[in-house]
Amino acid sequence: MSQTPSLPALPSRRSVLGGAVAATFALGAGAGAGTATAATAAAAERTRPSWPTDFPLPNGFRPEGIAIGSGPYAYMGSLADGSIRRADLRTGEGRTVLAGATGGAATGLKLDRDGLLYISGGVSGSIRVLDTRTNRLTATYQPTTAGFVNDVILYGDRAWFTNSHAPVLYTVPRGKRKDGLWSVPLGGEWEQAPTGISANGIETTPDGRALIIVNSPIGKLFRVDPKTGHATNITLKGAADVVNGDGLVRVGNTLYVVQNRLNLITVFDLDAGARTATLRRSITDPRFDVPTTAARLGNRLYLVNARFTTTPTPDTTYNAVAVPLR
Repeated sequence: MSQTPSLPALPSRRSVLGGAVAATFALGAGAGAGTATAATAAAAERTRPSWPTDFPLPNGFRPEGIAIGSGPYAYMGSLADGSIRRADLRTGEGRTVLAGATGGAATGLKLDRDGLLYISGGVSGSIRVLDTRTNRLTATYQPTTAGFVNDVILYGDRAWFTNSHAPVLYTVPRGKRKDGLWSVPLGGEWEQAPTGISANGIETTPDGRALIIVNSPIGKLFRVDPKTGHATNITLKGAADVVNGDGLVRVGNTLYVVQNRLNLITVFDLDAGARTATLRRSITDPRFDVPTTAARLGNRLYLVNARFTTTPTPDTTYNAVAVPLR
């Protein structure tokens, strides 16, 4: 289950937008059920100015990830128990679509076109797949070397997950295939911290040939070959580092890096192969309270406030916010 197989050829060009990005407001979270049609996107663009930009979540929810698809709906996951909420971004109304359990966690989320939501299990070390049309789990994987399964991206015919506590990626098949879990060790220029978080957010390169991973404590971005796990440091221009880098969202050649405890989103221009990242600007907002991951819909980014600097209790308040891409 944790062997490193010979990976199938991946498409030479595939832009998998982290637009199925992760999480679930009290509004819900996740990417609705599929890619929005042009008509839906156009309608959303006309309506969005009146949509809420601040969403209260249930007390004690402890959000970490958010994913958005068509609908427009968002899915959010809970660090407290692994529950998943779905929210209507037009109204802010949400409901729980997957109940939590003691010891459970849900961090990174990505919604596929077929309505399957891929869920990173955080400290639970699990990977789950939720059918958002039936709200039932269709698969659960438990990597043998898992420590903290943090974030996920859809690439090729598989979903790819980071492990923050070990230099390894996990990958599972997309869709109804159940041909198993693979592990891909990270090598090359990858730097693993001796303890704590290392690999965090994950995205794809603009040319669709590789993955991008942020290493939070050292503040570096790495380009990773998914076939071999070989990592190459991405040269930053205009910025010294991306310390506390968490969720990643790529829109074309633009990469948005959420720097959680800095309450900051750093925006970079990438070359096609993501060999360099040039600072364009930064986004901040007084409503940020340790945002972790982000998801894009139209001209907005939606983020969940994890509030890591606040001691969590059953009564601690949480929310999600939206900011313009600008």
